[in-house]
Amino acid sequence: MFYGEFEHSLDRKSRIIVPAKFREALKDSFVEKFFITRGLDTCLFLFTEEEWRKQEQRFKALSFTKPEARKFNRLFFSGASEVVCDGQGRILIPNYLKDFAQIQKDVVVIGVSNRIEIWGKNKWKEFYENSRETFEDNAEKLMDLE
Repeated sequence: MFYGEFEHSLDRKSRIIVPAKFREALKDSFVEKFFITRGLDTCLFLFTEEEWRKQEQRFKALSFTKPEARKFNRLFFSGASEVVCDGQGRILIPNYLKDFAQIQKDVVVIGVSNRIEIWGKNKWKEFYENSRETFEDNAEKLMDLE
């Protein structure tokens, strides 16, 4: 559903424009509401409401007796905020999430199939540079290619 990489900037009110390509896909699916939360690797995850409910069920099933599960769920769910696009296709990024993702002004918005990730531009560049050299090795490991 979500694919591609787009550069944007926060406006004065900490809003970003959801890329037009994503808005078109969302309109076709009648999506109005999102959930934004702390992601992995210092980015933010943005889920449609339907996808959020799927992830919520998955993570709720984790045993609360396991310390790792408690820590993950606390950070993941306490960071969540419901957001809706305004008339110009913008969403507000809460300050505590901007701080978590080290977002200043420039961001990179990427589509990762069932979710959107929002990265501080510098963090994305760092992640990309550190990851691109192992891209093929990771593909082989994950897909059992030989």
